[in-house]
Amino acid sequence: MREYIISGLSFVFLAGAGISALLFFPRSALHQQSGETAAAIRHIAGFFVVVSSLVFGLLINSAKTTFETIDGNMHSFATELILFDKMLRSYGNETDSARHALMGYVREALNNPTRANDALTSSEDRSGKWLDDVGDALAGVSPQNSLHQLLLTDIRQQYRRIVQQRWSLVEQSEGNIPTPLIGMLIAWLTLIFMSMGYRAPANGIVVASLMTAAALAAASIYLVLDMDIPFAGPIQVSDAPLRRALAAFNL
Repeated sequence: MREYIISGLSFVFLAGAGISALLFFPRSALHQQSGETAAAIRHIAGFFVVVSSLVFGLLINSAKTTFETIDGNMHSFATELILFDKMLRSYGNETDSARHALMGYVREALNNPTRANDALTSSEDRSGKWLDDVGDALAGVSPQNSLHQLLLTDIRQQYRRIVQQRWSLVEQSEGNIPTPLIGMLIAWLTLIFMSMGYRAPANGIVVASLMTAAALAAASIYLVLDMDIPFAGPIQVSDAPLRRALAAFNL
């Protein structure tokens, strides 16, 4: 929701600034229409064009890095789940209840992913309860010999790693790009669009161009913010690794 609001406001500000300057210029005083004034505005706009380009490039790189890191963590997490299931199988029938709970966890994680802010609301962590059931099932297993004792120790260590990785992914479901930085970027872009409308001819082509440019700039901001939140929106980390893990459980 945050990215929709920010991108919508950015379009309003950018388009409004450009069209306002377009309409203001013919009504301004003659000394405000001089070439010296236009040159000063161009220099100021040029400065903000450079700064905005640098900041926007950094935001794209940050969002891309976040997305790729979490995507890699998702593949690693799915691999840990597959290996954990194989260890449970190798132990024997005593861990069937743990395997059942593990399958339930993956199904629930696919259907209802847990978000970091769920702990601040009344949302029920159903996938977390399935994972807790895995731990409870392991706690009830009694090894029959030293070999099973060593294997159970490894299984419990693997379980703790899975819980840790799971919460790491949950915490990474929120964006890292600070809102004040986005606000500052929109302010700079507003000044740039204002300079575009200054001294531009007030005709349909110019208005359409300003509106199109504002829409594309707002869409770019939206895509960066959406990529920074990799478990929501049109650009999401693929859940294919978890689906492959669930398929491997049934082999």
